[in-house]
Amino acid sequence: MSDIFDNSFFQFSGSMDNDAEFIPLITAEEEENMNKQEFPEDLAILPLRNNVLFPGVVIPITVGRDKSIKLIQEANKGNKIIGVVSQKNQEEESPEFADLHTIGTVAQIVRMLKMPDGSSTVIIQGKRRFEIVQPTQTEPYMRANVKMLKEKAFDKNSKEMEVLFKTIKDLALQIIRDSPNIPSEASFAIGNIDSPTFLVNFISSNMNADVSKKQEMLEELDMKKRVMMVMEHLTLEIQMLEMRNEIQSKVRKDMDRQQREYFLHQQMRTIQDELGDNPQEQDVRELAIRAESKKWDERVSKLFYKELDKLQRMNPQGAEYTVQMNYLDLLLDLPWGEYSTDDLDLKRAEKILERDHYGLESVKKRILEYLAVLKLKGNMKSPILCFYGPPGVGKTSLGKSIAEALGRKYIRMSLGGLHDESEIRGHRKTYIGAMPGRVIQNIKKAEISNPVFVLDEIDKLGRSNHGDPSSALLEVLDPEQNNAFYDNYVETEFDLSRVMFIATANNLSTVQGPLRDRMEIIEVNGYTIEEKIEIAKRHLLPKQIEEHGITKKDISIDKKVLEKLIEEYTNESGVRGLDKMVAKIVRNRARQIAMEEEFTAKISQEDLFTVLGAGRGRTKYENNEVAGVVTGLAWTSVGGDILFIESSITKGKGKLTLTGNLGDVMKESAIIALEFLKAHSSWLNLNQEAFDNHNVHIHVPEGATPKDGPSAGITMLTSLASLFTQRRVKKNLAMTGEITLRGDVLPVGGIKEKILAAKRAGIKEIILCDKNRKDIDEIKQDYMKGLTFHFVSHMHEVLDLALTNEKVKNAVEVK
Repeated sequence: MSDIFDNSFFQFSGSMDNDAEFIPLITAEEEENMNKQEFPEDLAILPLRNNVLFPGVVIPITVGRDKSIKLIQEANKGNKIIGVVSQKNQEEESPEFADLHTIGTVAQIVRMLKMPDGSSTVIIQGKRRFEIVQPTQTEPYMRANVKMLKEKAFDKNSKEMEVLFKTIKDLALQIIRDSPNIPSEASFAIGNIDSPTFLVNFISSNMNADVSKKQEMLEELDMKKRVMMVMEHLTLEIQMLEMRNEIQSKVRKDMDRQQREYFLHQQMRTIQDELGDNPQEQDVRELAIRAESKKWDERVSKLFYKELDKLQRMNPQGAEYTVQMNYLDLLLDLPWGEYSTDDLDLKRAEKILERDHYGLESVKKRILEYLAVLKLKGNMKSPILCFYGPPGVGKTSLGKSIAEALGRKYIRMSLGGLHDESEIRGHRKTYIGAMPGRVIQNIKKAEISNPVFVLDEIDKLGRSNHGDPSSALLEVLDPEQNNAFYDNYVETEFDLSRVMFIATANNLSTVQGPLRDRMEIIEVNGYTIEEKIEIAKRHLLPKQIEEHGITKKDISIDKKVLEKLIEEYTNESGVRGLDKMVAKIVRNRARQIAMEEEFTAKISQEDLFTVLGAGRGRTKYENNEVAGVVTGLAWTSVGGDILFIESSITKGKGKLTLTGNLGDVMKESAIIALEFLKAHSSWLNLNQEAFDNHNVHIHVPEGATPKDGPSAGITMLTSLASLFTQRRVKKNLAMTGEITLRGDVLPVGGIKEKILAAKRAGIKEIILCDKNRKDIDEIKQDYMKGLTFHFVSHMHEVLDLALTNEKVKNAVEVK
């Protein structure tokens, strides 16, 4: 609907041919007379650009086109009757008949007005609908033969039609009431219409619809359908009005609230200025005072004061203010250029390392070397050490001892399961909830720039779609780069070059090559039985006694009991499981004391069975009564162990069967051993047919345990040689080494653990590759008492040492 022009006219937005619309109200009697009026069948046709004329409705049009001016002038001198038709394309300047709709409205010129700008405005009133039948003239303006259209009759007394007319009148009144642009006086015009037909035409002409929609309504001769079309459009218009009013109401409320808060804050600031207690200024002043004592360089100082100026311009109630405050607090809390003084008393450092850790000689030696260089030079880039070894050997606690020996702060950061690069490098502070990375967080916590920083479980780093944290560590752990470590939150470089980073890992194979290359790998081997006994006596038992509230006189454990405890109740390289067993024994003693039971302070072997149950027993060397059974030495993640290679022979066609949950490498060793024997059968005086006429089965006991590696090569060869020759294997002998098809023996790893396992099992002699001799030299002589070593480089040496000339009992002749 449009604005009221006066008491009897509505004014609408104009088109290119008509600037405004005026619609005088007509009575039902005037409408009836109008419908009975006769009109000529040949009419001059006036095109309208963006409006549709309905019967009974009056509109003003501003005439601008030459053809239209000539048509109006001639019609006004004559009968004042013309035909008005809407254009299909409103942009068309010189429309032809093809550009016009076929149905239009007969119009009568009511008045011509001269406007102040010199143009002419013509007021016309619609009379009847017509249809163009045949064009008769195109120049100087269009004329056509027309046929008057009669509307389809309807029952004016029908209840349904009465409800429909009332509904559209109510909808029109509601639009007038809800629209802020339509004066309330427009409702009087709608209310005074008593003709249903004119009501529909009046609303159709004035409603906010495009020309094509109004043309559809003009062409519809069925009153009921036309009313439904009008009602549909009015309903949509009401919904749009309601939505617009709702949005405007929300915007107005938000603006009102923001303005109110703004004025309140301004008043509060003015009051605080008067009182001299403005919190924002106080925050800025405190930050500036703290900054005066910082030892940062010009780059960091410039960044800080730039961000401080930005804080002064912020609204204290905004979310960005808190983010900026947190950022400035971090810059002030970080220890820029602040270092602790190292304690370079090497004797004291050695005592601390010896006190806290038994064994681990190579590790202690490397730490003392670092301290010695630091003492002589005074300043150096800290190395990146990586302690690598099985669980429970004291890798993490070594870092704490180093920190104490140096007099530095100790920081431990667990990397297990870390899979987000932002945990290392931090988030940009533009993100919600942004924080610095954990490296910077821990440096802030340490309050100095040269702590001992333990990166625990570096081999457990994860990887996800959030990035690769191990790649982010490359910069942290590179002594050539970490003097300018960039954290995304800090947004400037921080010097980490004087931090002593110590990484720990159980398995180096999962550590990225570039990351491993940046670290100095120091292997932390498992402990021997003797070392575990000493650790239990010196560290584990006193610690558990203190933690469980008893005294030293209440419990004591001698070496033999500790040895049995270690061998039969634990299976590990470290001492974590042993610590748990000692804790169980001490807890049992605490219970006995609390319940006032009788006990003997000294723990016996029977007490172990009572408290811990039955142990697993020791793996001992058995005998050499059966051909094809040889003792091998193996390395496991929990230390060394012995294993038995068994082989049997049956009549067949030379098939080789392998069992015992063996890996591919171990299976290949068995195949190489058999093929080597076939190729060199003359060494053992064997016929070639013996291999073709018999099936061989090789088994490694404890089939539930996966086994792999090349170190059982010489053991398998000796087992097969003993099997085919039926000769005894030398008593109390064990061996380890890799073989080749040429018969060479290659060195293997884990020698220390394997030798300790052999000694525990009662082995007297051990065969090793000659190139493993250097590994023997690194082991304390105390651990090798009672052992004889044979170093070999070729397989015939192994067979000469391992096989005796004595046949086994019930020997089977192999042909």
